[in-house]
Amino acid sequence: MAGSGTDEAYAAFKDAVNMTKSELRTWLDTDESRSVGMTAGGEKKTGTGGTESQGHESGRMIVALLDKKKSDLDEDDLKQMKRVAGYVHRHLAQKPAKEDVEHSRWRYSLMNWGHDPLKT
Repeated sequence: MAGSGTDEAYAAFKDAVNMTKSELRTWLDTDESRSVGMTAGGEKKTGTGGTESQGHESGRMIVALLDKKKSDLDEDDLKQMKRVAGYVHRHLAQKPAKEDVEHSRWRYSLMNWGHDPLKT
C-alpha cells in the first residue's frame, strides 16, 4: 500500500516509536510492563495478573509492525500506526511534574507503546 496517507502515518509512527524491536520485546516481558495501563474493559491495571492492558497488547502489535516493510502495510496496520502516534503524543503532554519519571507508571505506559521518554 503506497501513498501520502501511508507516508504520513509511517512517518508519525517512526517519530513516536523510539524503542527498537528488541528493546520493546524485552520490555514487554517485564512485570513492570504488565502492571500498567487500562484493560479493554476500562479497568486500571494494578498488578501483573488478569486481563492484558491495551498498551501491552499494542506493544505486541508494534513489534509486528516493526517487522514489516513499508510497502507491506495494510489499512489495519496504518490505523494502528496512527493510534500509536496519537497515544504517544497525548501521553507525553501528561508528564508528571513531581513524580520520579524513571520509575513512573507514566513512563512504563509509554514504553508499552514503544516510546521511552528517557531515551535520547
